[in-house]
Amino acid sequence: MPSPSRPLPRLPLLFLRCLSSGPQRDHRFLLRFAALAKELSDRPRPQSPPPTRPRSPHPYDYNRLMCAHAELGDGGGADRALHLLDEMRGLLRRRPDAACFTTAAAALSSVARPGAALAVLDAMAADGVAPDATACTVLVGVYACRLQLFDAAYEVVRWMVANGVAPDVVTYSTLISGLCGARQVAEALGVLDLMLEEGCQPNAHTYTPIMHAYCMSGRIHEAKRLLNTMIASGCAPSTVTYNVLVEALCKVGAFKEVDTLLEESSAKGWTPDAITYSSYMDGLCKAGRIDKSFALVDKMLSNGLQPNEVTLNILLDGICRSSTAWAAKCLLECSSEFGWDASVVNYNTVMRRLCDERRWLSVVKLFTDMAKKGIAPNSWTFNIVIHGLCKLGRLHKALCLLESEDFVATVITYNTLIRHCSVTGKANEVCLLLHQMIKEGIACNDITYSLVIDCLCREEKFLLALCCFYRSLEDNFFPSAFLSIVRGLIVGGMLSELHTLIGCVLGQGFIIEVCIYQELIKAFCKKGYCQSVEMYKMCHILERMLSLR
Repeated sequence: MPSPSRPLPRLPLLFLRCLSSGPQRDHRFLLRFAALAKELSDRPRPQSPPPTRPRSPHPYDYNRLMCAHAELGDGGGADRALHLLDEMRGLLRRRPDAACFTTAAAALSSVARPGAALAVLDAMAADGVAPDATACTVLVGVYACRLQLFDAAYEVVRWMVANGVAPDVVTYSTLISGLCGARQVAEALGVLDLMLEEGCQPNAHTYTPIMHAYCMSGRIHEAKRLLNTMIASGCAPSTVTYNVLVEALCKVGAFKEVDTLLEESSAKGWTPDAITYSSYMDGLCKAGRIDKSFALVDKMLSNGLQPNEVTLNILLDGICRSSTAWAAKCLLECSSEFGWDASVVNYNTVMRRLCDERRWLSVVKLFTDMAKKGIAPNSWTFNIVIHGLCKLGRLHKALCLLESEDFVATVITYNTLIRHCSVTGKANEVCLLLHQMIKEGIACNDITYSLVIDCLCREEKFLLALCCFYRSLEDNFFPSAFLSIVRGLIVGGMLSELHTLIGCVLGQGFIIEVCIYQELIKAFCKKGYCQSVEMYKMCHILERMLSLR
C-alpha cells in the first residue's frame, strides 16, 4: 500500500484506459511502469542549487564602459568615466588596472581639465598601479598640450626610457603637437630628429602638427617641403595633412595649387573629404568667387560627398558677401529641395546678414519659417530676432518672446532689451529687466550696468542709479559703469554724492585708470564748473583721487 502521505503520481490517461478497458491482454509493461513510478515517488527529490552571487565586474568591463562615456567628448562623459573609476576604488574595492586610470585621465584631459587628469594619475601611483606606455603618453599630453610644461613632459619621457617603458610614435607625436601648439617648431623638429635616432618611425600624426604650425605662421614653402619629405620617406600624408595645406593655400589665394592637389589626390593615395571642399569653398567665397564655389558642390556630390551644415553656411555667407542677404535667404528656403539639411547655424548666418542690411521684417519672417520647419532655435537666434523686433518698434513682442519656455536668455539678450527700453525712456522696464536678470542668475557685465545707469540718470533718478552702481561693485569694478555714474552725477550737480562715491571706490582698493580721470575732467569742464563757484569742489575731488592712486 502506498503511503497516504505520499500518493502515487497520476499515470497518463491513455495508460489508465488500457488497464481498465478493452480485451484481456498482458499488462506487464504497464504494471512495470506503475512500479517504476512508485519507486521514483519514494526517492528524495534533488534540491535546486543555491543561487550564486553575480560575478563582480572585471576592470575590463569597467574600462569599456568608461571608454564609451569618454568618446562623448564632453564634460559629462568625462565626469561619468571618473565616477566609474571612483566606484571601483571605493564602493566595490576593486583595484582598477592601468587602462582604467588612463581612460579617465585621457577623458579629463580632452575636455581641458588637466588638474583633474593629474589627480587621477596621482591616484594611480598611490594605488601601486604601474604605468604603461599609454598612461605615460597621456601624462606627456597633459604637460605638453594642456599645461605647456615641457620640462615636465621631457622628464616623463626620460623616466619611460630609464624604466624600460619605451616611448612610441604616439608619445613623440603628442610631445610634438604640444610644442607646435606653443609655436616652438624648431624644438618640435628636434624631437622629430630624436625619434629617427631612436628608430621610431614617424607617421602622419607626427608631421601634421608641424605642417599646421608652418601654415599658421605663413611659412607655406616649408610646409610644402615637409609634405615632400613625408612622401619621400614613405610616410603617406593623411587627408587631415592635406586639409591643413589646402586651408593655408586658400588664405593666400593660391587656388591653382589647390586645384593641382585635388587633381592629383587619387594618384597620391588620398581622398578629399567634406572638410577639404569646405575649406576650398570658404577661400573662394572670401575671394568673391562664389560661382566656382557652387561648382565645387557638384564635384562633391559626384564624389559621393553630401554637403553638410558647414558647407551650406560657407555658401550662404559667400552669397551675402558678394550679393545680398536676400539671395542667401532664397537659397536657404530652397535648401531642402537640393537635399541639404539646413541647421540653426545656417539660419543665424542669414538672419545676421539681414540685420546688417536693416531688413528687420525679413528677419522675423525667416524666424517664423524656421519654426515651421521644426528647427529648434538657440540663444543666438533669439538674440537676433529680439534685436529685429526692437528695431521694428515691437518691444512688447520682444518682451513676450523673453517669457517663452523654449527661450534661453543670455546677457546679450538682456542688454539688447535694456538698450531699447532705455532709448524709449522706459526706466521702470529697465529696472525690471535688471532685477529679472539677477534673479535668473545671469551675470551682468559692464555694458549692462552702463546702460541701466545711463537710462536712470537721463530720467534724473540719481539715487536709483547710485544703488545700481553700488550693486555692480558686488560683482566687480566696471570702468564704463563708473564713468556713466560719474557723468550722471556731474550733470545732475550732485557733487557731494560724487565725492562719497569716489571715496567708496578708492576705499575698496579699486584702481581708477587715467582715461577715467580724463573723462571726468572733460565732464567737469563741459558742465561749466571750471568757471563757477563750485570750482573748489571739483578740485577737492580730483585731489582726493590723485592722492589715493
